[in-house]
Amino acid sequence: MKKLVFLLFLTAIVGCGKEKKLVHVSTKTKPIKEVIVDSLKHPWSIAFLSEEEVLVSEKDGDLLKVSLSSKKKKVIKGFPRDLTDSIRVVWRGDNSGIFEVLLHPDFKNNNQIYLSYAAKKLNKGSATKVVRAALHNDSLIDIKTILEAGPYLKEYHHYGGGMTFGTDGKLYITIGERLFKEIDEPKIPIAQDLKDKRGKIYRLHTDGNIPDDNPDFGKEAVPGLYALGIRAAQGITVQPETGEIWFSEHGTRQGDEVNQLKAGANYGWPIITTGGYRSRDYVPPIIEEAVFTDPIWYWQHTVAPTGLMFYTGDEFPEWKNDLLVPGLSKGSLWRFRIENDTIKSAEELFIDDRVRSRKVAQSPEGKLYMLTDEDNGKIVRIKNKTN
Repeated sequence: MKKLVFLLFLTAIVGCGKEKKLVHVSTKTKPIKEVIVDSLKHPWSIAFLSEEEVLVSEKDGDLLKVSLSSKKKKVIKGFPRDLTDSIRVVWRGDNSGIFEVLLHPDFKNNNQIYLSYAAKKLNKGSATKVVRAALHNDSLIDIKTILEAGPYLKEYHHYGGGMTFGTDGKLYITIGERLFKEIDEPKIPIAQDLKDKRGKIYRLHTDGNIPDDNPDFGKEAVPGLYALGIRAAQGITVQPETGEIWFSEHGTRQGDEVNQLKAGANYGWPIITTGGYRSRDYVPPIIEEAVFTDPIWYWQHTVAPTGLMFYTGDEFPEWKNDLLVPGLSKGSLWRFRIENDTIKSAEELFIDDRVRSRKVAQSPEGKLYMLTDEDNGKIVRIKNKTN
């Protein structure tokens, strides 16, 4: 079993069962929510073109350009035609749609963006796909496939789709394992199979080519592979102070995690988990000589952590360089204080005002925003109401 993560100091205790989390509660900072834009269809990601203009991906809708001042929305034309249909309007268990929208590091000069989404093939199902495109006159042009994580399946779960650029200029992509029940795992589980593109994290050049210094998993490993043993990672981000990359991971019955990404690491799914299995009779195989990497943090209740980020703004001085992690299941927002790659304290925010929270993001001027995962999805500004 993975080791339990203990914190080193407390001013309050939360949790249940075996786990007691030591939580630092701020007395000077009073975060409040202000709705900036609403009527979004389950927004998934946000990218700042400027302080007042953003791109927003709707999981159940379109790629939009949104003005935070006028509230006006404009659909970006030319999205790839293989985007999955909106059958989730009928069946809410479908996780397909548009996922991350990410600006190229040199966007000001090349207007390039990256998009992850659930792509479809006739009579075959869907798979996670990443494309690069140029944004020109509110349309996508020069679309190029960067990663296609087949096989195409008639499962509509756990696509992953999180993306970030590292300080090395490389593109990091999370791909989920796509299964709903562990009992359906093949003899070599998907996330442990080096020949299978699913259940992995990839590291690529901006054009999709494979960096020479990627870890070597052997000749039969899928190209671009950087880490394995992933179930359903969505959020991935860079720690500005250190350049380290962190990602969130969904468990099944509990087992939600925060991990630090390491080259060549195996995060264990489904051989080991900090939670339980959805298929309670499932017995994972033994993989000889496998070395698994423990999470930095895990919860013993379901949080469904998503689009995390490190805060570097000035509005919340006590939060400087802290990790913020939103959650879908409990609808909360978590703040972690980190020192030397160790979580020293945790605070759960907005516990009296819960809403399914998909992503937190920071504007160029350091303002803090959150996307809510609702039929009437919102862009929420998180402001500091001081004493």
